[in-house]
Amino acid sequence: MQKEYLLGKNIEELREVALNVGLPAFAAKQMADWLYKKRVATIDEMSNLSKKGREALNQRYSVGRIDPTHKAESVDGTKKYLFPVSCGEKVEAVYIPSADRATLCISTQAGCKMHCKFCMTGTLGFHGQLTVCDMLNQIFSIPEADQLTNIVVMGMGEPMDNVDNLLRTLEVMTAEWGCAWSPRRITVSTVGLIPGLERFLHESECHLAVSLHNPFSREREDIMPVEKAYRLKEVLELIKQFDFAHQRRVSFEYIVFAGVNDTIRHAVELQKILRGLPCRINLIRFHDSDQCELKCASDERIAFLRDYLNENGITTTIRQSRGEDILAACGMLIAKEGNQ
Repeated sequence: MQKEYLLGKNIEELREVALNVGLPAFAAKQMADWLYKKRVATIDEMSNLSKKGREALNQRYSVGRIDPTHKAESVDGTKKYLFPVSCGEKVEAVYIPSADRATLCISTQAGCKMHCKFCMTGTLGFHGQLTVCDMLNQIFSIPEADQLTNIVVMGMGEPMDNVDNLLRTLEVMTAEWGCAWSPRRITVSTVGLIPGLERFLHESECHLAVSLHNPFSREREDIMPVEKAYRLKEVLELIKQFDFAHQRRVSFEYIVFAGVNDTIRHAVELQKILRGLPCRINLIRFHDSDQCELKCASDERIAFLRDYLNENGITTTIRQSRGEDILAACGMLIAKEGNQ
């Protein structure tokens, strides 16, 4: 019989587990402490549970921790880990160390349904949703787990297309009975799936990052098919209903393509559509690929966009590219062993 995983269960579900195996209800808090604060890999390590209780748990459950099967390390210190997941596929998580923080980028799906023209992950198609256990395991099972200061949910897949499991993962990470992280340490990305985004905005306090890439709807549709179903205008109208003027932040990701979205016309429109919204734009260099005819804009054009937007009231930075040599940079995750 396939054992059920404990990792990913909330406090109410752990209480039900406890009662199912003859443990008192308060054992749920003990199990949560072992799973999410002490981060044990086996039930036998839960030493304040009775031996009989641990034996009963072991018969039906396991923690659910699985080590990565492969690691690639970049010349810049970025590390990419390959994890097997419950749908039978593999996904990647990327560890990005810097002087003042240690960030992990995690995946939410095996492959992706969104088919953004510039994204290598989208060429894989969709192969399955990650469970809460799958998502948390990426965080807990890398060697650098204890060093992490930030999580970005920007890996393989569209987080708002797996919103139930995303929100349950965020609950574990931020709840007092869970990891007790501040939601300000977590940023979640989306291309703009409005149903999932609306739930995320209401049910979480984590930061938001929106993949924008072109301020004109028809042009955005050419590179991001999601625009046909959920217009950028509607996404922005929804976001503007929430408070991003204080601790919670919203940012917009903008990969800059030569001759496609790097003109003064685009800069003026960006300023127009984001006017009045406290936000940041992150300009991202495109990583040229044989699979895509789009090319990266020149450093001069990227700098032009940055300077124009900053001068016109929108905080804009150029994001440093990390891990390109191991296919770990933005849009390059394809979940293959040994890709360099």
